[in-house]
Amino acid sequence: MKKGTSLGARLLAAPHLVWSAIFVVVPLLVVAFYAFTDSSGAFTFNNIKEINNYAGTFALSIWLGLIATAICLVLAYPLAYFISQSKFNVQQTMITLVMLPMWMNFLLRTYSWMTILENNGLINTFLTWIGLQPLHMINTRGAVVLGMVYDFIPYMILPIYSVMVKLDHSLVEACQDLGGNRIDVFRRVLLPNSVPGVVSGITMVFVPSVSTFYISQKLGGTSTALIGDVIESKFMTSNNYHGGAALSLVLMVLILICMAVMNRFSGEDDLENGRLTV
Repeated sequence: MKKGTSLGARLLAAPHLVWSAIFVVVPLLVVAFYAFTDSSGAFTFNNIKEINNYAGTFALSIWLGLIATAICLVLAYPLAYFISQSKFNVQQTMITLVMLPMWMNFLLRTYSWMTILENNGLINTFLTWIGLQPLHMINTRGAVVLGMVYDFIPYMILPIYSVMVKLDHSLVEACQDLGGNRIDVFRRVLLPNSVPGVVSGITMVFVPSVSTFYISQKLGGTSTALIGDVIESKFMTSNNYHGGAALSLVLMVLILICMAVMNRFSGEDDLENGRLTV
């Protein structure tokens, strides 16, 4: 806290600090303890060294996470801009439609895609009905990426929309008065001012995409095992808590590094309202 904070403010912040200590700090310490100890409780680096065996899984998880994040950004950016430029009632309706799938249970949403993509699912049934050959879509990496995009794209739309809707339209008019065309307006006004929302959206999509395991299990099968699947099997199947904790710790460090890199693109200058590059 800042120097000179009143006693009342400290007391009000106390529950939050206790909550953070119990549900954030303590679990992280437990994970670190298991990651650097063996079954007897002795200190060891063997759990960390064994992570080399899963380098390919880490790479695949990051790669599919990047693809899903890029697709979400390409789809969400124009949609967020369109929503922000609509009338207030239309904005409310469209934001509700974006959030509507999030009100449904995550497991049900994933199972619904299994029904759509499986070999005898809705898409292949329709293709067969019109005389085309069915496609093998389930248990593929493409299906995993599709599931990630469907489940996490609202987390890309909402931050970008929240930034764009606050954009001062006079900046757009100023750019046009200076002779700027639509490309100039996008490059000099919209894009620089939407960077904070874009960075937030990328972080909120990339982090769960890399660490997910249920989507890859149901839509990717055994052919697309991500690092989340390995961690889940360590804890739930093989009861190897030390190996699972080591993988979780390394994954957390990689995610924190990615978040730190992304935050470098969202400095204080980008957060200032009314930014216009000429």
